[in-house]
Amino acid sequence: MSPPYPVEILTLFPGMVSSYLGASILGKAQEKGLLSATITDVREYAEGKHRVTDDAPYGGGAGMVMKPDPLVAAIEAARTRQPGAKALLMSPRGPTFTQATARELVRHEAGLILVCGRYEGVDERVMAHLDGELSLGDFVLTGGEVAALAVVDAVARLVPGVLGNVDSSVTESFEEGLLEHPQYTRPPVFRGAEVPAVLQSGDHARIARWRRWKSLILTRERRPDLFARLQLSAADQKLLARREEDL
Repeated sequence: MSPPYPVEILTLFPGMVSSYLGASILGKAQEKGLLSATITDVREYAEGKHRVTDDAPYGGGAGMVMKPDPLVAAIEAARTRQPGAKALLMSPRGPTFTQATARELVRHEAGLILVCGRYEGVDERVMAHLDGELSLGDFVLTGGEVAALAVVDAVARLVPGVLGNVDSSVTESFEEGLLEHPQYTRPPVFRGAEVPAVLQSGDHARIARWRRWKSLILTRERRPDLFARLQLSAADQKLLARREEDL
C-alpha cells in the first residue's frame, strides 16, 4: 500500500480547519491511511508571553501584517516533517487554482504545506522560504483557511482509493473542461417535476449520449469561456446539432 498523501496547514486558527478535515471523505481518507493531514498553530512558533504573530506595517497604513519570524519558523519545522513538500501561501497574488492544478499537486507525492495568511497579509520576506503562492479566485477572504481547505479537498479526491467510486473523479465538472450533466435520484416525480425519461430507460448507450449532450449544452450556455477552449470532436459537433428528443 502506498504511503498516505501528506498535507500540513499552517494557520493562526486551527479550530477553523480541524472539523472540516475530520469529516466526510477527508476524515475517512485519513482513517484508511490514504491522507495524512496535520494542522499547525503558527502561534506555537511565536516568542514571548503573548505569542504575538502580527505587527503594524512599515510605511503606515491600515491593519496589521503577519510577522516573518514565527511564520518562517513554522514553515521550516513543517519542511523538516515533510521533506520535499511543496510549500505554498494562499494568496490572491498567486495563479488561480484549477482542476489541472489539483492534478499537478497530487502527482507531487512529497505532499503540500499550505500557509494561511491573515490580516493585511504576510511580511514579504516570508516568500523566500516558500515555493510559491496560490489563489482561489478574484475575491477577498478574511484569511487563507477556506482557500487551503478547498485545495486539500480537491487534491485529496484525486488520491487513489479516496473516492468509493473510481469513476467519480473523472466524470465531474472541469475534469474534461466541461460542466457535469444534471443528476437525479428518487422519487421519479417531485412536485410535478419528472426525472427525464431517458434516465429511466435502461438504455445505457442512450443515457451516456444524453449526459454528454447535456454537459456540452450546459457548458456552452453557462460557461462560454470554458466552451471556447474545448477541442470538440466530430462526434461532439454532431451531438450539439441534435435536439434532446432526437438523442
